[in-house]
Amino acid sequence: MTKNRFNLIDEPWIPVADVGTVSLMQVFSEASYKSLGGNPVEKIALTKLLLAIAQAACTPSDDEDWARMGTQGMAEKCLAYLKKSHDFFWLYGDRPFLQVPGVVTAKERPFGAVLPEVATGNTTVLTQFHLEKKLSDAERALLILVLMGFALGGKKTDNSVVLTRGYKGKTNAKGNPSSGKAGSAIGFLGYMHNFLQGDCLIATIWLNLLTVDQIKRVKIFPVGLGVAPWEAMPTGEADSAAEALRQSYMGRLIPLGRFCLLGETGLRYSEGIFHEGHTAGIFDMSIAVNFSEKKPKALWINPEKRPWRQLTALLSFMESTRTGGFDCYQIRFGLSRARERISVIGIWSGGLRVTSNAGEQFLTGTDDFVESLIILRSEWLGEMWYERLKIEMNELEEVAKNIYGATMRYFKTQNMEGQKQAAQVSNLFWQLCERKFQHLIDDCNTSNKARGLRGAFAGLANKSYDRLCPRDTARQLDAWAKNRPNLSKYLKNVSGEPS
Repeated sequence: MTKNRFNLIDEPWIPVADVGTVSLMQVFSEASYKSLGGNPVEKIALTKLLLAIAQAACTPSDDEDWARMGTQGMAEKCLAYLKKSHDFFWLYGDRPFLQVPGVVTAKERPFGAVLPEVATGNTTVLTQFHLEKKLSDAERALLILVLMGFALGGKKTDNSVVLTRGYKGKTNAKGNPSSGKAGSAIGFLGYMHNFLQGDCLIATIWLNLLTVDQIKRVKIFPVGLGVAPWEAMPTGEADSAAEALRQSYMGRLIPLGRFCLLGETGLRYSEGIFHEGHTAGIFDMSIAVNFSEKKPKALWINPEKRPWRQLTALLSFMESTRTGGFDCYQIRFGLSRARERISVIGIWSGGLRVTSNAGEQFLTGTDDFVESLIILRSEWLGEMWYERLKIEMNELEEVAKNIYGATMRYFKTQNMEGQKQAAQVSNLFWQLCERKFQHLIDDCNTSNKARGLRGAFAGLANKSYDRLCPRDTARQLDAWAKNRPNLSKYLKNVSGEPS
């Protein structure tokens, strides 16, 4: 018998911004906590865990039930649930949290093998941050949670261990153990996840809590809400508990994509429950998918196209004439009811961009963690505000194309290749625009203000062009003047409604 040790309800392990680490009990007890800390993937995994606890404790029947419960009512129910569920949350013991003792025969690997930012094998170590460090119990708990949905695909997963007799999902065509599949929360390139954010952490959980009615409405979970995995942990990849999780909303919040077991100095892990991706019509409620085209498309995280540039896609449900496009249930369901009761609402988006090649996932020099937070006022949210924002964002896309082309012509005039510099100009422009995007959000409340910002954005476009297109010599000056971006069309009629 293994001694129970480190209970996640009592011990601090959850990073909270400007506070440090706190326990699960503290999360639901302290209204002063503003938001989660950690990297974007940790924030997503923790948000989904906190939602799973809240869904297990007090899933409301409909929006009216949700509103009546409120943040305080939800917090009280969650605390009561945690108290009665205390024995489910031991990190070490005979029933370790989100772990499967059956994988004890798997090869033990160092923790760094499953951390994307840690250099292992023949990967070049560039900084001290790429070196593996000793993990505390708190860090181990967070790692286990992250691996449930965000494990990278590849050969590091020991798929020689099969716990369900006759299960073939971890075997390749030759009958040998296959590479581990990518976690359902990361997919092929790295899904962009989206959540509403309130004025405190408890409010954030409440804002994203789904109702029984909403879960039924999406029609992608055959067994509905389901049971929290810690209440009925599977013993194999395809036993009854695993199948129930595969078909439930709880199973997407905590997907158990890896069967793990903590050791003294490392981790034993094998592929766990396999969840289909968005192309099969089942996906996390926090990602955006477009089903209007022949093949479903998801919004992937992209360090070169930060989440704020995808806001109009996330909010396309506001468009009355919409016939397709991307849809994020988490945002649509949450925002539609929240804007009637909350004056200021945040939309947080984030994820991890990865590279996939022949079943292996890894981080290249262009891959990275990405996140953004956009603040919206409920009084603005409507079709007119959305249409103005859509117009201005479309115009900014045209400006970016304009300065890209101008940069290409600048270098072509001098018989030089300019693709690299043109891409840099475009990226710099969007980086500069991000600093003013919240102003654009605010000013789209009225047309005159929104269009009045075009002068500032045009200035950023010219600044970006000037940065990458020098004019130090007579030849450069001639090319610079001849190919300077023409933004007259963009600046025309900056003070009136669009025709």
